[in-house]
Amino acid sequence: MADPLKPPYVFLLLGDISISAAAIFITYGKVWVRFNGWVYREKEPRVFWGEVAAYFLVGAWFVGYFLYQYRR
Repeated sequence: MADPLKPPYVFLLLGDISISAAAIFITYGKVWVRFNGWVYREKEPRVFWGEVAAYFLVGAWFVGYFLYQYRR
C-alpha cells in the first residue's frame, strides 16, 4: 500500500486546488491573474476565459501526473 505522505499525493492535492479554484472563479466571474490583480468576466472576457482554462489545464496536468506516478 502506498504511503499517503509520499510526494505524488502532493500533485493530486495541487490539481484539486487548481480545478476547484477555476470552478470558483467561474462562479464569481473574476479570476486572479499573477502580477495583474483581478480580471472580470464582463470587462475582459477573452483574458478571463484564458486564465480559467489555464487553471483547468494545470489542474488536469497535476492530476494526470499523479495518476501516472501512482500506477508505476
